[in-house]
Amino acid sequence: MTYINRDTDDQIMILQKILNYNFTNSKILREALTHSSFANESKNKKIKYNERLEFLGDAVLSLVVSEYIFSKYNHLPEGELTKVRANVVCEPSLAAKAREIKLGEFLFLGKGEAFTGGRQRESILADAFEAIIGAIYIDGGIECAKEFILHYLLESIELASKGILFRDYKTLLQELLQSKTSKKITYHVVKEYGPDHNKKFDVEVLIGDKVIGRGSGKSKKEAEQRAAEEAIKKG
Repeated sequence: MTYINRDTDDQIMILQKILNYNFTNSKILREALTHSSFANESKNKKIKYNERLEFLGDAVLSLVVSEYIFSKYNHLPEGELTKVRANVVCEPSLAAKAREIKLGEFLFLGKGEAFTGGRQRESILADAFEAIIGAIYIDGGIECAKEFILHYLLESIELASKGILFRDYKTLLQELLQSKTSKKITYHVVKEYGPDHNKKFDVEVLIGDKVIGRGSGKSKKEAEQRAAEEAIKKG
């Protein structure tokens, strides 16, 4: 069942049921669902899009997950806690949760972004999930945001604590190399192409001046992860 092109009010009502959270101010949920491409294509230049809410949601998410794993896993040192958190709040993890609730079907995207697969794009889904967290925090406060986050991410936290969730390949590469070399690891964008609504990036990861991996993605972060993953697999 798809919700794309339904009446906006219907979309908002349906999604609130899926989220199990009723907004006092539903306008902020719409803002969380609005991608910059939709706002840029609109004749109404006052339309708000979700980047500011994403910024806030990212901070709230990090705080809630940090507090939870700090209390729950009191045997883990700081470095291990950092790895658990990184695996839970990383882009693939959040995008996977967004797909579970079919969040992409509720997003307000520009026509170009929608046409080129934006509703399934990992970076857009992860950003929208964080924006919803930010919206819930604004609308209902930290306890409501915490309840939402733990409802959706508790399983991910438990898996990450066992080291069997998504890998943050950049962090993993850093850990693998820090005992072998003192040379600096850097990431370099070698190519950026495509229209604004469908950018692609090619990235190299280097140790000193030596290229050890390459990767491509819809965002710089995604391309860097792919480059680090290739470097790890090449050994």
